[in-house]
Amino acid sequence: MSAPSVISVIDDDPYVRAAMNNMLKSRGYFVHTFPSAEEFLLSAVLNDTSCVITDVQMSKMSGFDLMTEMRGRGVLTPFIFITGFPDEAVHARALKGGASFLPKPFSTSALIKCLETALEDRGKASA
Repeated sequence: MSAPSVISVIDDDPYVRAAMNNMLKSRGYFVHTFPSAEEFLLSAVLNDTSCVITDVQMSKMSGFDLMTEMRGRGVLTPFIFITGFPDEAVHARALKGGASFLPKPFSTSALIKCLETALEDRGKASA
């Protein structure tokens, strides 16, 4: 049996982080939460993360800036972008970057489907 995937949730809203933490842990994932992209980039779990779930709009570094920074470091971890301010440009930018996109509020089933797809695609890419 394979080890549970490590999911890093980055969102400046503590309620979103707590809800996602509880929901993902109940599904058997190892979860780490961060209030900012900067804290995630400094964390020990950066290279162990199987998938990043991040808000698009955060105070200092956006979710897109985080993905750009990680790609620049050669880290190809899959991303799922979440946002309370969805528009076509944001959606298109996420898809162009190879990421999934979910507007808030989203259902648990929608998030799990995106996460399973991202993890599956990651497994195929590393095989």
